[in-house]
Amino acid sequence: MTYGSALLRKEPAVRSESGGKIVVTGATGNVGSSLVRLLAEDPEVGSVRGLARRIPDWSPAKTEWSAVDLASEDADLVEEFDGAAAVVHLAWAFQPTHDPAATWRTNVLGSIRVFEAVAAAKVPTLVHASSVGAYSPGPKDRAVDESWPTHGWPDAAYCREKAYLERALDSFEQEHSGIRVVRMRPAFLFKRESASEQRRIFGGRFLPGPLARPELLPFLPDIPGLRVQALHTDDAAQAYRLAVHSHLRGAFNLAAEPSVDAEVLGEMLGARPLRLPRPAARSAIAAAWGLHLLPASPHLFDAVLRLPLMDCSRARTELHWQPERTAVEVLEEFLQGMQRGAGAETAPLQGRKVG
Repeated sequence: MTYGSALLRKEPAVRSESGGKIVVTGATGNVGSSLVRLLAEDPEVGSVRGLARRIPDWSPAKTEWSAVDLASEDADLVEEFDGAAAVVHLAWAFQPTHDPAATWRTNVLGSIRVFEAVAAAKVPTLVHASSVGAYSPGPKDRAVDESWPTHGWPDAAYCREKAYLERALDSFEQEHSGIRVVRMRPAFLFKRESASEQRRIFGGRFLPGPLARPELLPFLPDIPGLRVQALHTDDAAQAYRLAVHSHLRGAFNLAAEPSVDAEVLGEMLGARPLRLPRPAARSAIAAAWGLHLLPASPHLFDAVLRLPLMDCSRARTELHWQPERTAVEVLEEFLQGMQRGAGAETAPLQGRKVG
């Protein structure tokens, strides 16, 4: 039995009580901002506690904020989680990619502090943001379910950290069987308001957003193996909300149709796909990353080429979740956001138009 298949079991679990308090870490980020909004509008939720490094001016109904840095050992997470019906752990740092020890402190050690505080505060439900990046290399010609091994791609810090936390949760579940643990494994997440943040994270602070215009792309690089899945962040947040209220535990794949490759992007942008050898593409990315011109590392590029396509049947049949937007609609919205420097009223999502 693989690690993943063990996560599909259905065991009795405590259902979150109506009117309960829900705590969200990383509450001002891409997914967190969408989830906080949904929970604030949810009559079954009594209150929302948003944890973030910087408290925003944004004030949704029923929501209170706490300034918490998960990388700090001084953070009193037990107090923050006290009385919560569920903790949704979304906080994640993508940078600095040149300092993997720094992201390890926030993402891995910070997450373990969250898990330990959930147990100490006797929170009945933990919903953890895993990722397609946790999966071991897999096929591009068929979709895999949640039983696919989650050993990541060891050379990429993002995948290595996501996979490590899957193992940490394996141990956590054995030690705390009374806590319902849900692991969400979404595809790449986009929305209009995240466009400026994701441009900064992956393309660099000074990459002009207006370059994301179809008329400026006479051709589109077609790299062997570059076929991925995408999902609107609001659709992912809806799955998280459903998981909070459910009795289910285990892992859930989340993605929209269709899967995205050069052919799909070419049709969307009106650009002609042009075959580009994998080594040439990687060399260009590695050179730009080595010169600190590009934040996204060549190691992450290697991982993306190896990620499997995900079968999301379990989320649809058991969570009764269905994305409202296709992957093409998601990417069209995101590109429009890049062109306009779109953002939101939180520090991570701050909009900025460059160029």
